[in-house]
Amino acid sequence: MSANVLELLPIDITRWAAGNTGIPYVTTIESGRAGPHVLLTALTHGNEVCGAHALDFLLEQGVQPTHGRLTFAFANVGAYERFDATRPTESRFLDEDLNRVWSPEILDGPRQSRELARARALRPVVAAADYLLDIHSMQTGAPALMLCGLQAKGRRLAAEVGVPPLVVADAGHKAGPRMRDFGDFGDEASPKTALLVECGQHWSLAARDVALDTALRFLIAVDVIDPHWAIARLSARAVPQRFIRVTDAITITSPDFRFHSPFEGMEVIPRAGTVIADDGDHDVATPYDDCVLIMPSRRMVVGQTAVRFGRFEA
Repeated sequence: MSANVLELLPIDITRWAAGNTGIPYVTTIESGRAGPHVLLTALTHGNEVCGAHALDFLLEQGVQPTHGRLTFAFANVGAYERFDATRPTESRFLDEDLNRVWSPEILDGPRQSRELARARALRPVVAAADYLLDIHSMQTGAPALMLCGLQAKGRRLAAEVGVPPLVVADAGHKAGPRMRDFGDFGDEASPKTALLVECGQHWSLAARDVALDTALRFLIAVDVIDPHWAIARLSARAVPQRFIRVTDAITITSPDFRFHSPFEGMEVIPRAGTVIADDGDHDVATPYDDCVLIMPSRRMVVGQTAVRFGRFEA
């Protein structure tokens, strides 16, 4: 789907504004029985609207945990509320990327921004969660994929969820740590586990369907809701997954960074040494045969990730 076509638009989520946790747009549903704390987050980037559709649907449908507790958080609502269909990409954030601030050094540091204020408000909820699914979407029409982190526990949970068909193990971005890597989520010794799903192109109807399907299957996998309730609301059949390990993240060093082709993502470059981009005065080339290009960016900003290189694994 073309990034210029807006099939999926923001919806009114103000009915969830008060929440019930003391944090705006954060709602927790208690089962009254011992069990895990499961957190679903949407709108970590304000222009990635599919997650808002999915969380709104689950809340409207009256989802209930069978044990433990289930929390829904609409993250960067301030950016979401700035959505303008004539400039849809500009509502990604207000001051800075909310998904690059998730370390104690940044959260406890002196820097101030509207995203940091929101992250600091959300921090107790994120830190308390045993399982997290952070729902995102992509600039291009690349296939949906799950980002499971580098730990084996993330890969296991991604396999138990079973969707999307592509699972990517990566370390994140030099620009700053993501929510899914925060605290115990990034520690193999801790059972706490987080996944980040990229549901497809931002404004495609397919992204909404992937977001809801993944959320339901995630809740089944962590055994927090009645699977029959969830299965009745699934829209797609799971297919075999393929796993990709990221080996290199290419960070933009020059304002003149340019790709040689309009890559969408998940292209496989057959030969090592193939030049795919120029970063100022040096070439960016694939490091090995059958190199997978993961989430090439359309935002050419110095210090941000341009693309990641990966290999398919057994």
